[in-house]
Amino acid sequence: MIQIIPELVTFDEFIDWYPENSEHRYELHNGEIVEMPKATGKHSKVAGFTSGWLFLEIERLNLPYFIPKECVIKPMREESGYEPDIIVINEQTIGNEPRWEKSSIITMGSS
Repeated sequence: MIQIIPELVTFDEFIDWYPENSEHRYELHNGEIVEMPKATGKHSKVAGFTSGWLFLEIERLNLPYFIPKECVIKPMREESGYEPDIIVINEQTIGNEPRWEKSSIITMGSS
């Protein structure tokens, strides 16, 4: 039996490949594209609740942060890309992200 080794893809190839308006979510795990299940009711409820409370605290404390509806995070040292359930972004450093405005991609930890 011959084992077929799947071709690994780079983060940029993954972003170029990612289908628009897909019914599915995908992530890149160490060069391999992985189909991710959509959130279930309980998971969605917890994520929404947590986002809401974080937003209220950001506003109450007048902090320079925001919570985007969606984005992809690329870890600095990996060929991976993740769609977080919740992420808090620094408004003061997001301008340094080269791919934020056009693609909602976060590549720098300072953001």
